[in-house]
Amino acid sequence: MTVQQYREMALTFPETIESSHMNHPDFRVRGKIFATILSPAKGVAMIKLTPKQQKAFMKEEPAVFAPATGAWGAKGATMVDLARANEASVRRGLELGWRNVAPKKLVQLTRISNAE
Repeated sequence: MTVQQYREMALTFPETIESSHMNHPDFRVRGKIFATILSPAKGVAMIKLTPKQQKAFMKEEPAVFAPATGAWGAKGATMVDLARANEASVRRGLELGWRNVAPKKLVQLTRISNAE
């Protein structure tokens, strides 16, 4: 998967905008970040999962998903190697990340697949 495909996929979620944080693109819903592109040149992204979700993704695809370093990783920030990733697992991860930070009322009003 390419960085551009990741970007386009992230932007499909309701009320998502692309912004910038710490000199890299991020994706937000109502001001809250749920995903970033950490290194466009290296094809490295991040999805904000819960620790439980992170563990499941790492178990399923250890070559694709890994915790971010430090406290962020312990809280669920999950690195994604886009070159090794497939669209289905990234879409599932992005959906979970979006659901994790989106306001509950928006999640309830939104009809996207149940990724959990």
